[in-house]
Amino acid sequence: MLDPRTEVDPAPPDAPASAFADAWQQTGSLDALREFADAAARMRPIVARQAGLSESELSALEHLVREPLGPAELSRLLEVSTAAGTGIVDRLASHGHVTREPHAGDRRRTRVMVTASGREEVLMRLMPMFTSLQRLDASFTDDERAVVERYLRGAREAFRAVTAPPA
Repeated sequence: MLDPRTEVDPAPPDAPASAFADAWQQTGSLDALREFADAAARMRPIVARQAGLSESELSALEHLVREPLGPAELSRLLEVSTAAGTGIVDRLASHGHVTREPHAGDRRRTRVMVTASGREEVLMRLMPMFTSLQRLDASFTDDERAVVERYLRGAREAFRAVTAPPA
Protein backbone atom coordinates (compact mmCIF):
# COMPACT_ATOMS: atom_id res chain seq x y z
CA MET A 1 0.00 0.00 0.00
CA LEU A 2 1.12 3.49 -0.72
CA ASP A 3 1.69 5.94 2.11
CA PRO A 4 -1.16 8.48 1.68
CA ARG A 5 1.21 11.31 2.58
CA THR A 6 3.43 10.66 -0.41
CA GLU A 7 2.67 11.94 -3.86
CA VAL A 8 1.41 9.24 -6.18
CA ASP A 9 3.01 9.25 -9.60
CA PRO A 10 0.53 8.76 -12.39
CA ALA A 11 0.79 5.51 -14.25
CA PRO A 12 2.81 5.59 -17.48
CA PRO A 13 0.81 6.99 -20.40
CA ASP A 14 0.33 3.55 -21.93
CA ALA A 15 -0.81 1.92 -18.64
CA PRO A 16 -4.50 1.52 -17.90
CA ALA A 17 -6.08 3.89 -15.39
CA SER A 18 -6.72 0.86 -13.20
CA ALA A 19 -2.95 0.67 -12.53
CA PHE A 20 -3.21 4.00 -10.73
CA ALA A 21 -6.49 3.02 -9.06
CA ASP A 22 -5.01 -0.25 -7.76
CA ALA A 23 -2.33 1.74 -5.91
CA TRP A 24 -4.83 4.25 -4.49
CA GLN A 25 -4.86 4.60 -0.69
CA GLN A 26 -8.25 5.85 0.47
CA THR A 27 -7.97 8.07 3.56
CA GLY A 28 -10.51 9.62 5.88
CA SER A 29 -9.98 13.04 4.32
CA LEU A 30 -10.53 11.66 0.81
CA ASP A 31 -13.71 9.89 1.98
CA ALA A 32 -14.92 13.12 3.59
CA LEU A 33 -14.19 15.09 0.42
CA ARG A 34 -16.15 12.60 -1.70
CA GLU A 35 -19.06 12.76 0.75
CA PHE A 36 -18.92 16.57 0.67
CA ALA A 37 -18.93 16.65 -3.14
CA ASP A 38 -21.88 14.23 -3.22
CA ALA A 39 -23.85 16.31 -0.69
CA ALA A 40 -23.11 19.53 -2.61
CA ALA A 41 -24.28 17.96 -5.88
CA ARG A 42 -27.55 16.82 -4.25
CA MET A 43 -28.16 20.21 -2.63
CA ARG A 44 -28.52 22.33 -5.79
CA PRO A 45 -31.49 20.50 -7.39
CA ILE A 46 -33.29 20.28 -4.03
CA VAL A 47 -32.87 23.99 -3.26
CA ALA A 48 -33.85 24.95 -6.81
CA ARG A 49 -36.99 22.80 -6.63
CA GLN A 50 -37.95 24.29 -3.25
CA ALA A 51 -37.59 27.78 -4.73
CA GLY A 52 -39.60 26.90 -7.85
CA LEU A 53 -36.54 27.52 -10.04
CA SER A 54 -34.39 25.51 -12.41
CA GLU A 55 -30.83 24.75 -11.35
CA SER A 56 -29.59 27.25 -13.95
CA GLU A 57 -31.88 29.93 -12.56
CA LEU A 58 -30.65 29.25 -9.02
CA SER A 59 -27.04 29.36 -10.20
CA ALA A 60 -27.72 32.65 -12.00
CA LEU A 61 -29.17 34.15 -8.81
CA GLU A 62 -26.13 32.99 -6.84
CA HIS A 63 -23.85 34.80 -9.32
CA LEU A 64 -26.01 37.90 -9.35
CA VAL A 65 -26.14 38.11 -5.55
CA ARG A 66 -22.35 38.56 -5.69
CA GLU A 67 -22.42 41.25 -8.40
CA PRO A 68 -24.50 42.58 -11.28
CA LEU A 69 -23.53 41.05 -14.62
CA GLY A 70 -24.25 41.58 -18.27
CA PRO A 71 -26.39 38.92 -19.94
CA ALA A 72 -23.45 37.62 -22.00
CA GLU A 73 -21.20 37.41 -18.91
CA LEU A 74 -23.91 35.52 -17.05
CA SER A 75 -24.35 33.11 -19.97
CA ARG A 76 -20.61 32.39 -19.97
CA LEU A 77 -20.59 31.72 -16.22
CA LEU A 78 -23.58 29.38 -16.58
CA GLU A 79 -21.97 27.73 -19.62
CA VAL A 80 -25.09 28.23 -21.74
CA SER A 81 -25.71 29.97 -25.06
CA THR A 82 -26.62 33.64 -24.98
CA ALA A 83 -30.14 32.68 -26.12
CA ALA A 84 -30.48 30.26 -23.19
CA GLY A 85 -29.03 32.90 -20.86
CA THR A 86 -31.63 35.39 -22.06
CA GLY A 87 -34.36 32.84 -21.32
CA ILE A 88 -33.00 32.34 -17.79
CA VAL A 89 -32.96 36.10 -17.18
CA ASP A 90 -36.50 36.41 -18.63
CA ARG A 91 -37.80 33.72 -16.26
CA LEU A 92 -36.07 35.27 -13.25
CA ALA A 93 -37.50 38.67 -14.22
CA SER A 94 -41.00 37.16 -14.47
CA HIS A 95 -40.56 35.92 -10.86
CA GLY A 96 -39.49 39.45 -9.84
CA HIS A 97 -36.02 38.20 -8.88
CA VAL A 98 -33.98 40.30 -11.34
CA THR A 99 -34.24 43.49 -13.35
CA ARG A 100 -32.39 44.69 -16.41
CA GLU A 101 -30.86 48.15 -16.11
CA PRO A 102 -28.76 50.22 -18.49
CA HIS A 103 -25.03 49.83 -17.94
CA ALA A 104 -23.64 52.96 -16.26
CA GLY A 105 -20.62 53.19 -18.57
CA ASP A 106 -22.18 52.05 -21.85
CA ARG A 107 -25.86 52.76 -22.49
CA ARG A 108 -25.94 50.16 -25.31
CA ARG A 109 -25.36 47.41 -22.75
CA THR A 110 -27.52 46.21 -19.90
CA ARG A 111 -26.74 44.79 -16.50
CA VAL A 112 -28.81 42.18 -14.77
CA MET A 113 -29.43 43.20 -11.17
CA VAL A 114 -30.78 40.92 -8.46
CA THR A 115 -33.81 42.34 -6.67
CA ALA A 116 -34.47 42.18 -2.94
CA SER A 117 -36.80 39.21 -3.53
CA GLY A 118 -34.18 37.39 -5.60
CA ARG A 119 -31.50 37.95 -2.97
CA GLU A 120 -33.89 36.84 -0.22
CA GLU A 121 -34.86 33.70 -2.18
CA VAL A 122 -31.23 32.57 -2.37
CA LEU A 123 -30.24 33.58 1.14
CA MET A 124 -33.38 32.18 2.80
CA ARG A 125 -32.84 28.76 1.22
CA LEU A 126 -29.13 28.63 2.01
CA MET A 127 -29.15 30.29 5.46
CA PRO A 128 -29.21 27.01 7.45
CA MET A 129 -26.05 25.93 5.60
CA PHE A 130 -24.38 29.34 6.05
CA THR A 131 -25.14 29.31 9.78
CA SER A 132 -23.74 25.80 10.25
CA LEU A 133 -20.64 26.59 8.20
CA GLN A 134 -20.00 29.78 10.14
CA ARG A 135 -20.26 27.88 13.42
CA LEU A 136 -17.90 25.18 12.13
CA ASP A 137 -15.41 27.73 10.82
CA ALA A 138 -15.40 29.57 14.17
CA SER A 139 -14.44 26.32 15.91
CA PHE A 140 -11.07 26.21 14.11
CA THR A 141 -7.88 28.02 15.02
CA ASP A 142 -6.29 30.25 12.39
CA ASP A 143 -3.69 27.53 11.72
CA GLU A 144 -6.37 24.86 11.29
CA ARG A 145 -8.34 27.14 8.98
CA ALA A 146 -5.22 27.66 6.85
CA VAL A 147 -4.80 23.87 6.44
CA VAL A 148 -8.48 23.41 5.55
CA GLU A 149 -8.26 26.25 3.02
CA ARG A 150 -5.13 24.78 1.43
CA TYR A 151 -6.80 21.36 1.18
CA LEU A 152 -10.02 22.72 -0.32
CA ARG A 153 -8.19 24.91 -2.86
CA GLY A 154 -6.09 21.91 -3.85
CA ALA A 155 -9.25 19.79 -4.18
CA ARG A 156 -10.79 22.50 -6.37
CA GLU A 157 -7.77 22.33 -8.67
CA ALA A 158 -8.07 18.53 -8.80
CA PHE A 159 -11.73 18.90 -9.85
CA ARG A 160 -10.69 21.44 -12.49
CA ALA A 161 -8.27 18.88 -13.93
CA VAL A 162 -11.37 16.95 -14.98
CA THR A 163 -13.67 19.85 -15.90
CA ALA A 164 -11.24 22.21 -17.64
CA PRO A 165 -11.25 22.22 -21.42
CA PRO A 166 -8.34 20.25 -22.91
CA ALA A 167 -5.22 22.34 -23.52
